[in-house]
Amino acid sequence: MRITSEQLQPYLKRDLAPLYTVYGGETLLALEASDRLRATARAQGYVEREVLTVEPGFDWNDLAQAASSQSLFGSRKLLELRIPTGKPGTEGGAAIQAFCRRLPGDTVTLVQLPDLDWRGQKAAWFESLAAGGTTVEARIVPRNTLPQWLAGRLSAQHQDADPETLQFISERVEGNLMAGYQEVQKLALLFPPGRLSFEDVRSAVVDVARYDLDDLRAAVLQGDAARITRMLDGLKAEGAALPLVLWALTEEIRGVGAVVNGAAAGRPVAALMRDARIFGPARQALVQANYARFKPAQLDDALRHASMVDRMIKGLTRGDAWDELLQLALRFARPAGTGSRAPRTAAAAPGR
Repeated sequence: MRITSEQLQPYLKRDLAPLYTVYGGETLLALEASDRLRATARAQGYVEREVLTVEPGFDWNDLAQAASSQSLFGSRKLLELRIPTGKPGTEGGAAIQAFCRRLPGDTVTLVQLPDLDWRGQKAAWFESLAAGGTTVEARIVPRNTLPQWLAGRLSAQHQDADPETLQFISERVEGNLMAGYQEVQKLALLFPPGRLSFEDVRSAVVDVARYDLDDLRAAVLQGDAARITRMLDGLKAEGAALPLVLWALTEEIRGVGAVVNGAAAGRPVAALMRDARIFGPARQALVQANYARFKPAQLDDALRHASMVDRMIKGLTRGDAWDELLQLALRFARPAGTGSRAPRTAAAAPGR
């Protein structure tokens, strides 16, 4: 039987199967699934535990010996086989198939694997594991379902948040479910049960902007040149990653551009901000108050400038990337027609 890690809990209310295989690309969910299996096994009397980890030089005879040995205390046993590489090799594959043909009695076996591609899942040894017991896949949580996943985790700790707030958290933890799990846990420590406000969450959730990138984006929207300069100096001093700062500015340029172009076509600004994933009352208010001073040509120039800064960061164009990043932020922040410096092309850049 094949199930996902999210489907595991109901199955654990029944008698345990003799064999479980946990694998998949989402480390957090794989760890949680294994922990649930261990806890259920202990509760059902599998008090003895033996762990085999397949490392260089591992003797596969140890698996057969573990299967045939009797418990020292006459109790049920949990046998864990960990294969960190997901590649047992020829000898290991044969040993696993032999093990699956004669599963030991009074024993629950938990096999732990990393993510496997389609070839790995078609291997004879893996098919033996699947045929002999239950496989539990820890699937990556897709971006479009991450808010629902976060809502479920908040609900488990008697908290909830509106869709906009869930989207905000999703933006901050996308691609790192472990970080999302830690942020949700932190919210339980900081705030009481019940509805979480957007401002509370924004103040608590750490994102890629531990260097105050949100504040930098706000300063750019407000056209505060002095603050922009101070913040970029601070980010540089803290060792902020240049690609991360460029990403934040570029996302702001694109978001404002979507609002400016959509508003010119007669679309409602509120809907445009939602489509551009501009969330939070404070940030929406900033965009609402400032978008009209930006012109399409100015935004197009800023994006071309950002592309040149990206090439500079990658070493394809020579120059001071931090200085050019400051010029980009100031170019974007200034109202159109105030003499913003034109971006240099790669051919005109210093040293080319």
